[in-house]
Amino acid sequence: MSLIVVKATRDEEARVWFVESSDLAGLNIEAETLDGLWEKLPDAIRDLIEEGALGDDAGGEREVAVELIAHAATRLRVPLRA
Repeated sequence: MSLIVVKATRDEEARVWFVESSDLAGLNIEAETLDGLWEKLPDAIRDLIEEGALGDDAGGEREVAVELIAHAATRLRVPLRA
C-alpha cells in the first residue's frame, strides 16, 4: 500500500483551501471549503496515478492511503486593558 500525504492551507484573500504540497507531483486543486477539497482529492489522485505520477506501469489496482493535513491561521486585534 502507498501513502500520499497532502498538506492543505487556507488562502484567506482568495477564500479557498488549496494543496500547498503533496507526495504526488502535480496535485494542484483548490476548493471553497476543506470538505470540498477532501471530496476532490480521490478523483485528482486517480487521474495523476493513471497518467503515471507514481512511476510504475504495472496493470491492475493498488490501494493508496491518503492523509490530509490542514493548516489555517488568522490574526486578531484585541483591545488591551489599561
